Amino acid sequence: MYARPAAATATAVLGVSALLLPGPAAEATTQTAAQSAGRHCAPLVIAHRGASAYAPENTFAAIDLAADMGFAWVENDVQRTKDGELVVVHDDSLARTTDVEQRFPSRAPWKIKDFTAAEIATLDAGSWFGAKWAGARVPTLKQYLNRVDENGQKLLLEIKKPELYPGIEKDTLRVLREEGWLDRFHVKHKLVIQSFGADSVKAVHQQRPDITTGSLGTPAVADLPSYAAFTDQINPSHTSISAEYVAAVHRLKGAHGERLWISTWTVNDAAGAARVNGFGVDGIITNNPDVVRDAMD
Repeated sequence: MYARPAAATATAVLGVSALLLPGPAAEATTQTAAQSAGRHCAPLVIAHRGASAYAPENTFAAIDLAADMGFAWVENDVQRTKDGELVVVHDDSLARTTDVEQRFPSRAPWKIKDFTAAEIATLDAGSWFGAKWAGARVPTLKQYLNRVDENGQKLLLEIKKPELYPGIEKDTLRVLREEGWLDRFHVKHKLVIQSFGADSVKAVHQQRPDITTGSLGTPAVADLPSYAAFTDQINPSHTSISAEYVAAVHRLKGAHGERLWISTWTVNDAAGAARVNGFGVDGIITNNPDVVRDAMD
């Protein structure tokens, strides 16, 4: 089972410089002030599925390590089990990141929607990444939200493949409410909900118009005004954008009357980080948050 590394462990892996940088609260405060001023500064660095270059994605290990490295924002993926529990997994199959093939060999293709939450809770979600992570589990959304709160972190929550899970937006909002994430403080300062499904983003906005939402992908410039009616962020792949595209996004105001925000993914090296920073993006989503942060110095 994963034991949370102390700061000394993070230092040994990532270098002493990680301990000299501002922690999550300081980083978030600086970025919020800059955003409110309506000007571009160093992009917000968002740990993609946690610090997933160094620990198994979407596990407590990955978000704990991101916290130890000083990153306020983590991104995750939410899907629904056969019996209606929301779990934090990226793929719609459990095969890549768990031992489901060994545990349940006759149930290919091992789709999340075909397994109960109790069955998924028995799977090893760490050994695929390395022996030291053996015993890590797939967290439920409830468990994950509580851990993010304990870490003092903030969440970019992706509703994954909503076409597979009709009504998952309502389910997600219910769990967020039950776990205390829909109070004014969390909604204003700690939560963004995004999806590749425009209808899913619209559903969240319609059900809770106070929540900040993000639309994944790269809509045509001509289509951006229609997206701005229901979303606050346009979050595209870094391979699909240019300085001109970023400027086109920034010319519009989103659903809450603020300038549209743009966070790009998944940027994992210093050269890529420098490139998109030059475009003027507001956030960089990365498996290697330390590498991206160092590139911004």
